[in-house]
Amino acid sequence: MLDAGRIEGVLARLAPVEAELGDSAVIADRKRYLAVLAEYRFLKKLDYAWCAYQLGEATEKEVAAALLEPDPLDERNAVLEIRAGTGGEEAALFAGDLFRMYSRYAESRGWKTSVMHSSATSLDGYKEIVFTVAGEDAYGTLRFESGGHRVQRVPETEAQGRIHTSAATVVVFPEANEQDEIEIPEKDIRIDLFCAGGAGGQHVNKTESAVRMTHLPTGLVAVCQDERSQIRNREKCLATLKARVLDLRRREEEAKTGADRMTLRGSGDRSEKIRTYNFPQNRVTDHRIGLTLYSLDRIIDGAMAPLLDALRENDVDERLKAAVSAGRQA
Repeated sequence: MLDAGRIEGVLARLAPVEAELGDSAVIADRKRYLAVLAEYRFLKKLDYAWCAYQLGEATEKEVAAALLEPDPLDERNAVLEIRAGTGGEEAALFAGDLFRMYSRYAESRGWKTSVMHSSATSLDGYKEIVFTVAGEDAYGTLRFESGGHRVQRVPETEAQGRIHTSAATVVVFPEANEQDEIEIPEKDIRIDLFCAGGAGGQHVNKTESAVRMTHLPTGLVAVCQDERSQIRNREKCLATLKARVLDLRRREEEAKTGADRMTLRGSGDRSEKIRTYNFPQNRVTDHRIGLTLYSLDRIIDGAMAPLLDALRENDVDERLKAAVSAGRQA
């Protein structure tokens, strides 16, 4: 049963928060402004759900979900890293398929993708590709994609029509920003410069514009070769390195505090097999939630909404159960 008094109490903050957003002192303080803006978006979402519920246009679950504490990282841009796994050239082609799938989905949402680094193969596949997806709620939507992806299909080079199984690994982490206050001293970074290379080792240009940065304390590495300018590549490379450091710190903090992430939010073992793409059956199965969709042709072409919406819905269900359980224990 919804607690109307509690909801109204939370929503009492809406007017003061709206006033803060128009305060010149808040606007001038970037960090504070972003924090106030995040609270405003949370309150507006709750206000919308509560009004809809009172009009009989929404269920209790929608209001309860809107009451859940938002993860401030959800609204961030996302950094995605796709690596071909077992399966040789077929795995590299699958990595390319995944990249195009995410790119087309991002385009459908009005988000912008930008390749940071790629290691292409001669058949239009990728041994590895790292790219950012910029747009509101990009990380909150795509964070569920971290893990092992498996493909089952007949390669074009397979004369006898046998189905091959290949794999790729996807890692998703939030882009760092000024709120994180991540400062990396120059002494903690090793910078290597090299010529940006294309498929088969061909040089895209002859100057050492590509940048590789290694964070010496952790061994984390970021590479950027997408820009022709070395200066621009340095900027993008450092941004990616900061995102990796942020992600590492977040996971270490969760491990220290014993944070229970039984939900799928940015979850766990990145080598875990989370999804299978079976081309002969036109089937996609997400093993975490037991969901099977017979629309692989549309999903691989970027129509990922049914899959991603189901994952997010499951996440909300699990968080609501956890909240109820915590309330009972208290």
